[in-house]
Amino acid sequence: MSASTVTTDTLSPPAPVLSYSPVVLPVSGRPVDLQVRVTAPVSGTGLPVILLSHGHGGSNFLSSLYGYAPIANLWAAAGFVVIQPTHLSSRTLGDRLADAPGAPFFWRSRARDMTHILDRLDTIEDTVPQLAGRIDHDKIAVAGHSLGGWTAALLLGARITDPDTGEVVTLIEPRIKAGVLLAAPGRGGDILNGFMAERVSILHGTDFSTMTTPALVVAGDKDDSRHFTDIGPDWHADPYHLSPAPKSLLTLFDAEHGLGGIAGYDADETTDENPERVAALARLTSAYLHSRFQPGNHDWQTECEALTTGPRPVGRAESK
Repeated sequence: MSASTVTTDTLSPPAPVLSYSPVVLPVSGRPVDLQVRVTAPVSGTGLPVILLSHGHGGSNFLSSLYGYAPIANLWAAAGFVVIQPTHLSSRTLGDRLADAPGAPFFWRSRARDMTHILDRLDTIEDTVPQLAGRIDHDKIAVAGHSLGGWTAALLLGARITDPDTGEVVTLIEPRIKAGVLLAAPGRGGDILNGFMAERVSILHGTDFSTMTTPALVVAGDKDDSRHFTDIGPDWHADPYHLSPAPKSLLTLFDAEHGLGGIAGYDADETTDENPERVAALARLTSAYLHSRFQPGNHDWQTECEALTTGPRPVGRAESK
């Protein structure tokens, strides 16, 4: 177990957090055990949970429980317990599972990993030192980046048409009360005309019209994913525009797919490294979730006024 202190000047005062890994959860029928990392504030009770789904990516370890420390630490400092699974799609497991059913994206398994975590939340709480009795099991959110954002959308109610069988699949998890989609893929169909369109056929059948759980969609206005589509950064705002209310959209100015570097410190995959952007994103997403979980809480409105107005706004926010 390691301890760190978040010292960015955008979070005041800095709050110490604890990170513990791996918590190993055997799952019947899963080809390898489910391993998770837990990051939590050192103090506090009644802590809400964020289930964090990693992206696919090209790095060996960012797409696993070892990634996303920049955002996970800041969320924990803001009072959340962050639980990060290593999905079967992780490059850390790629060679071992290359021929396993569902490879390479394991889209059903990714969503089911989160259900398994919620089924075993008591075990996780008892395993991590200093965490027992501190989690509020009724305040559960899911967050995900890139493909992880798409996984989060499924858990929030989006449907998918299985490209292999034509079956319409619903994987909504009712215990999840709110979500944060970070640079998630948008709609499918004919607009998917990049070289990755055929390789990631699961994206073609996504239906956001059934994504009923409240969520914040985060998109970078420079996140131009031409390997999927040529419609530009607006593609990543589709989960907001194509899903029913209540939803909010945060568009970060000058942000590319890494949103400033949420997946790792000094990571090659981050083309727009900006620690201040990551800190602002953590403040805004934390505020959104606190406002969802606490009736009468106005953190979201307050942080939007502080960070999306004035002479140097980090982005713009809208809601429906």
